[in-house]
Amino acid sequence: MTTRSSGRGRASGSGGSTRTYVIVGAIAALFLAGFIALVVIDARQQAASTPPVEVQTYDVGPAGDHSEEDVDYEQSPPVGGEHNPVWQNEGFYEEPIRDENAIHTLEHGAVWIAYSPDLPADQQDRIRELVEARTCMLASPYPGLDSPIVASAWGKQLELEDADSPDLERFIRAYRQGPQTPELGATCTGGTSATA
Repeated sequence: MTTRSSGRGRASGSGGSTRTYVIVGAIAALFLAGFIALVVIDARQQAASTPPVEVQTYDVGPAGDHSEEDVDYEQSPPVGGEHNPVWQNEGFYEEPIRDENAIHTLEHGAVWIAYSPDLPADQQDRIRELVEARTCMLASPYPGLDSPIVASAWGKQLELEDADSPDLERFIRAYRQGPQTPELGATCTGGTSATA
C-alpha cells in the first residue's frame, strides 16, 4: 500500500522568527520613546521649579524672634526677621496687612505677593487665582512699592512688572514651603485675618 503525501507539510522558513523580531523591536522602540519623554518632562519640571535669576537673597538673621512691637525692617516689603507671635492667615487681602504678622507666615513657608494698590483689576484677579489655588500663600496691597508686584519668601524677594510673568510661578514653586523655610510644616491658618 502506497501512502500519498498531501504536500501540506510544515514549510520551513523565517516567518515566525521575523514576526518575533518585529514585536520585540516595537516594544523596545516604545520603551525608548517613553524613557525619552520622561527625561524631557523631568527636565522641564526642574527648569520650571528653578528660581528666577533675578531673585534677591537677604540675610535676615535667625528665625523665631517674636515681638508685639512694630519692627523697623531693612527691606520693603520685608522678607524676614523679628515678627509678631501671631501669623497672618493665608489668603488674598484687599487691604494692607501688618508686616510683622506677614513675616511670621513667611517663617511658616508662605510666599507673600505684595501688589501696588493701583494695580489693574485683571492683574489683581490673576494674583487672587494664584493665591487661592494653593496653601501658604498671601497677597495684599502694599503702598510705595518700587515695582507693581513684589513676591517674597523668607530671605528671598523678586520684583515683577506683571502677574502673568512665568517668573512669578517659578518663584512660588521654588520657595513656597521651600528649603529656606525656618519652620517647615507649620500651618498658615489659625492666626489672624486682621488688616493694618
